[in-house]
Amino acid sequence: MKSALIVRHVPYEGCAGYRAPIEAAGYALDRIDVADPAFATADLTAPDLLIVMGGPMGVYDTAEHAWIPGEIAAIARRLDADRPTLGICLGAQMMAAALGAAVYKGPEYEIGFGPVDLVAHAASPLSHLAGTQVLHWHGDTFDLPPGTELLATTPAYRQGFRRGANLLALQFHAEMGEDARFEAWLDYLDCPMRRETLTDQYRRLGPAAVRAGQAMIEQWLAGLEA
Repeated sequence: MKSALIVRHVPYEGCAGYRAPIEAAGYALDRIDVADPAFATADLTAPDLLIVMGGPMGVYDTAEHAWIPGEIAAIARRLDADRPTLGICLGAQMMAAALGAAVYKGPEYEIGFGPVDLVAHAASPLSHLAGTQVLHWHGDTFDLPPGTELLATTPAYRQGFRRGANLLALQFHAEMGEDARFEAWLDYLDCPMRRETLTDQYRRLGPAAVRAGQAMIEQWLAGLEA
């Protein structure tokens, strides 16, 4: 089987709904947490597929999280080798930084389910998201890295980019919609009414978001280049 490694920044952010299409494509999934002492020397170029997950920190929070520069450098080495890499939220921001783009605070927090505006590109895997509301939970953004294609936006944020067939970066969370770990995300909210609204959105809109996200990842994996 092919190998896939999940880089996890916090315990409650895993690949969730993306697990099914990744395993169906023949990958054996493993994971490593940045809190693991072994992470400092982990070879992120070796796996056939790397999935870099999200987290509440920013790429600039190096004083609080000393592992960030090393992770970005390891991702840069992998991207230089054009190894298949998927970044989600913080993972997408780390990919942007690894490609030399600026990452910084966005104009406002974007939290809740909503659509993305798709940028027309031939055979974009994000076409599966048309008409679907997906989970947004971010406050940072990035400049579009040189040599990449913008795939989606919202009024305040760039939402996804790719480089060739093997690099896909997604700011939104189409993997989340049926994962009980969402309760841990809600713990960050200090407004009971907002928590109630998001719980209702997750129940109503989450399953469709996951189905669309799975189709997106299935298409992307099928188009990877050796």
